[in-house]
Amino acid sequence: MAVNTDELLKILACPICLGDLALLEGNGGMGFACEGCRLVYPVRDDIPVMLKEEAVSRNVWDNGAVPAPKA
Repeated sequence: MAVNTDELLKILACPICLGDLALLEGNGGMGFACEGCRLVYPVRDDIPVMLKEEAVSRNVWDNGAVPAPKA
């Protein structure tokens, strides 16, 4: 990732509950996870997509089903 993820983790928050996020890597992608909401916000083209409509459940993410961007 071109952007320093440590810096992003300091400034990004879950758009639903405003909770802290953790970086997840693997399953064919990268994302920011909210433990409170159990959602993962994907990173696409080095840009975190912090929209609740684009988030996936942590269970889906952990099972490797990272969805394609919504149209």
